[in-house]
Amino acid sequence: MAEASENDPIPSSSENTVVCDEKDEEEPMAKKRKVDKEVNEKLEHRLGGILCCAVCLDLPQAAVYQCSNGHLMCATCFTHLLADARLRDEAATCPNCRVEISKTTASRNLAVEKTVSELPAECKHCTQVFPRHSLQHHEQKTCENRITGCRFECIGCPWRGPAHEAGAHEAACAHPHKSAAAVVATLAERERRARDANALYDQVLDLLSYEKISFTDLQLKPYRTEEYVHKLYYETSRFSAFGHQWVVKAFINKNQRDPTQSSQREITYQLILKSKTSSPVVVQWAWLRGPFGEAALRPRLQQHAFADAAADAPPQPLPLADPADANRLLSNKAIHFRCDTALRHIPPRSTPKGRII
Repeated sequence: MAEASENDPIPSSSENTVVCDEKDEEEPMAKKRKVDKEVNEKLEHRLGGILCCAVCLDLPQAAVYQCSNGHLMCATCFTHLLADARLRDEAATCPNCRVEISKTTASRNLAVEKTVSELPAECKHCTQVFPRHSLQHHEQKTCENRITGCRFECIGCPWRGPAHEAGAHEAACAHPHKSAAAVVATLAERERRARDANALYDQVLDLLSYEKISFTDLQLKPYRTEEYVHKLYYETSRFSAFGHQWVVKAFINKNQRDPTQSSQREITYQLILKSKTSSPVVVQWAWLRGPFGEAALRPRLQQHAFADAAADAPPQPLPLADPADANRLLSNKAIHFRCDTALRHIPPRSTPKGRII
């Protein structure tokens, strides 16, 4: 047997015992963390299946509604069900238990909304996991992999890419070195869009100089056509503006035979002159979100010359900022809006002009 030299350290039994104890302690802790992670993942998966929408089978992004029996629906699907029932002239029902649902019988479930907002979700750009209530801010503001554009986009650069690559691209971007003639078309289009946007605000400010400003609360009430397919349309009662009688009429998916066959809804409206006129009436109008409006709008300035009685302005799409808001409007019994009219003093022998907001 070989003998140990005098210079070789002799390990003590206490040291061996300490090493063994640390190793034995680390293994249970690692196992415990692994088990806890698996339990959490299973719990999140189970909660996701319990709290999902009964229609789209996905976790709600915002408001959560429930029928009288407690079945959950996200806000988008809830308004879609109500809109579909309105288009079919039927009562809306819960997709699970078929109990009748409406804005008065259904209720918000705040506990589910708060629970869903705390569940983890992956960022669509970097796959990191965040609570749902902070995920949108991360994806739009802080994620380095979010898709962004070049800061020279205003002069025509079409580049789109991850945010962390934007600096390198902008340093090598060729658009800042182009001549003025090369970017003049892009700048002209940019100026045209800005001019169109400013025209609306100029009109609203110009209303303050008008001699008479009045408003009328109106309702777009639902009716049915007399065709084979009883399509839904909306129409207001007659109202007075600029000494004439007017009507606003609205259609849903005007060029589609059956709007219930499409998940995309578009509301098209017409301004109609109902009274007789001896000279053309030039009217400018725009849709704006009022104090009681339910949907955000992208205001657009429109103009039409009404030359004779029963003249119709060309059909125009209601400029909704979010197309999903069409279902929100259709889910109501009637669409309420306010007509503001302004009339400036018109000299004799000139064409009458007025503005409707």
